[in-house]
Amino acid sequence: MTSSEHAIALQAERRILLMRSQKVMLDFDLAELYGVETRALKQAMKRNPERFPEDFAFELTQEEMEILRSQNVISSSHGGSRYGNLAFTEQGVAMLSSVLRSDRAVQVNIAIMRAFVRLRQMLSTNAELARRLEDMEKKYDGQFKVVFDALRQLMAPPPAPPKKEIGFHTLANTKTKPKTRAKR
Repeated sequence: MTSSEHAIALQAERRILLMRSQKVMLDFDLAELYGVETRALKQAMKRNPERFPEDFAFELTQEEMEILRSQNVISSSHGGSRYGNLAFTEQGVAMLSSVLRSDRAVQVNIAIMRAFVRLRQMLSTNAELARRLEDMEKKYDGQFKVVFDALRQLMAPPPAPPKKEIGFHTLANTKTKPKTRAKR
């Protein structure tokens, strides 16, 4: 894999989301990777509806859009389009290569498919590791409980960073009393 393919695969990995119990990529992320306008990507899909059944691509509900906005996955500027945003499953992304026919689309598609495969491998490896750990814990009873607990903590995903507060604070919100002016 070339360095540019590797870079595209890493960008794609960061943009894969879990929605409706499926790993998906959003239309505007795919359009950016393919180097086309989101509108052009949607038009290519709309011209070929038989290639995109519901398990390949689906339109996001208003509630899903709000959830993504609240998680800062998408900005509010992506919500003003005439049509809803689309989510493409792994099969839908593969199908896009047959409707977007540029050389870049082919290269990006290969990188995205590799990202989906890598993600699937990481998830299965982690599940297998958790199963083995559970089996070992049963076998060795409580003798190594501390070790097993430490391993579980290492396998857990890192906690999300705290969200920054938005807005302003009034004096009523602070613990210190306001300073008074000295009389002259």
